Amino acid sequence: MRVTIWNEFRHEQSEPEVAAIYPDGIHGALADALSAPGVEVATATLDEPDHGLPDAVLDATDVLVWWGHIAHGEVTDAVVERARARVLAGMGLVVLHSGHHAKLFKALMGTTCDLQWREADDAERVWVVAPGHPIARGIGPSIDLEIEEMYGEVFDVPAPDELVLVSWFTGGEVFRSGCCYTRGRGRIFYFRPGHETHPTYHHPGIRRVIANAVAWAGCTSPTTS
Repeated sequence: MRVTIWNEFRHEQSEPEVAAIYPDGIHGALADALSAPGVEVATATLDEPDHGLPDAVLDATDVLVWWGHIAHGEVTDAVVERARARVLAGMGLVVLHSGHHAKLFKALMGTTCDLQWREADDAERVWVVAPGHPIARGIGPSIDLEIEEMYGEVFDVPAPDELVLVSWFTGGEVFRSGCCYTRGRGRIFYFRPGHETHPTYHHPGIRRVIANAVAWAGCTSPTTS
């Protein structure tokens, strides 16, 4: 399994609070979470040539993991189109947190991907609603996060092929937090938690979900045509 983790890598370089939580970048924390026998992990960031995603990298990627927030508009349309074509050809895609507004995710969904949000240190409980799904393996009934950014419905995405996770927040909101899609030959999973000012990607349950999602998304056979 060849996994490429893409991170815009801006908050960690400009905000000491974020750098303290993710000294090796969010991509570094995710790479650590996904390191396992049989998994080859590489990282790419926005400011690299071709955003770290030239054809050679995409062609060698079974699953692309995507985290972005403040610089969606800086991702070139050419890179987005190459990545979109690879998903349609069978590359898996795992989109995290504010990646819901990534050009790539919006191009694959065909909607605005807008939602409600609030930064107020809400607690979040992520409920497993499809316990038999491979992405839920080893998770238990729920995952509790003491502090997270709130995302609320309506989430303007197509109805998921499968809904695996639903979040509840202390403000009373609910959100479809774990959504599975198929586009062409590629599998896509959107996973909500992961605001940059919280240590969410150090949480064992969150790391397990992402590892499960990568395994699920990568079980197709990408083609180069």
